[in-house]
Amino acid sequence: MQEKITLCGDNCLSCPRYMAQKDEELEHVAELWYRIGWRDKMLSAKEIKCKGCSSHKECIYHLVECIRVHNVQKCNQCTNFPCVKISEMLQKSDQYQKVAKEVCSEEEYNQLKTAFFNKRDNLEK
Repeated sequence: MQEKITLCGDNCLSCPRYMAQKDEELEHVAELWYRIGWRDKMLSAKEIKCKGCSSHKECIYHLVECIRVHNVQKCNQCTNFPCVKISEMLQKSDQYQKVAKEVCSEEEYNQLKTAFFNKRDNLEK
């Protein structure tokens, strides 16, 4: 399986948001993100569309800012890895995984597991 791993360990090529192209797919993603709790309201297809990670993107875990400060491309390249920010991110991800198991279909959950819930393993690569 191909991978495109983000600085925090997500796999873009398994992410329904990253892969969605049609409005119908993006609307499903918006509903899914809301259901899991990744968004506090339903977003439009245009708002939910993934524009990819970049150095100017805001990160709720403040990892983008952190890699800039430590002059690395990904968290696992940092001399402080694993750090408190990574530990907190992984704990939050574990919480979201529990919610996803409850509110997602088996197919949705399996896709999200590959995309988001293998962060630990992906960061160790």
